Amino acid sequence: MCSILEKYDLGQFYKDLEALGISLSEKQIQQFVVYYEMLVERNKDVNLTAITDFDGVFKKHFIDSLSLVKCRDLSGADSEAALIDIGTGAGFPGIPLKIAFPHLKVTLVDSLHKRVVFLGEVIDRLGLAGTEAIHGRAEDHAKPERLRERYDICVSRAVANLSTLSEYCLPYVKIGGSFVAYKSEKAEEELREAAAAIRILGGEAAGQVTFMLPGSDIYRSLVTIAKVSATPAKYPRKAGTADRKPLQ
Repeated sequence: MCSILEKYDLGQFYKDLEALGISLSEKQIQQFVVYYEMLVERNKDVNLTAITDFDGVFKKHFIDSLSLVKCRDLSGADSEAALIDIGTGAGFPGIPLKIAFPHLKVTLVDSLHKRVVFLGEVIDRLGLAGTEAIHGRAEDHAKPERLRERYDICVSRAVANLSTLSEYCLPYVKIGGSFVAYKSEKAEEELREAAAAIRILGGEAAGQVTFMLPGSDIYRSLVTIAKVSATPAKYPRKAGTADRKPLQ
């Protein structure tokens, strides 16, 4: 397996990791390379990502996912946190975070069964103990008898406005935990527009970190919403409602 690293130029990945203050073992680097190869191979049959070139995947998916360290101390206080990734798709940001910080307990949720099958294969191949992939919509698993308010951190790179994402994600977060939304553009206006919804759902805006991905001109923003009170039982509403009628 060591020879797999010789197939690729990993120089930029090492530089980007250093810029984020992340140090990985050779085994972890190998896991990222195997993950990349599995992603590209399965993408021929299942729509996982529009980005398939090596540099693009490592920068725009792996490094972007790991940028959570800009607002959370994943090697310290949060090192053994329970984390849930809503709308994970091909496993971003949950799987890169698990590879880099193996003590995290990670749950991946996606609505497409074929993607969840792929995620299960990645988990098994990489030996990611303490990781599970669950099929279903965000609304499906947020009931009290399922996964409601069980997680320290909820993350999502899903493309949706912050009001909608908050309705999907905050019900999973414990009081005292937080939801972090990955945004590709300046999120100040979106955060203002979602302020009432966030309050209704038991959240409170707790900070926004803006930055460029290392070695690029790609602008990113991480919006943190703290869970300060229990989410009312009627949220999230039935499937699709949060998309059609965001809380205001």
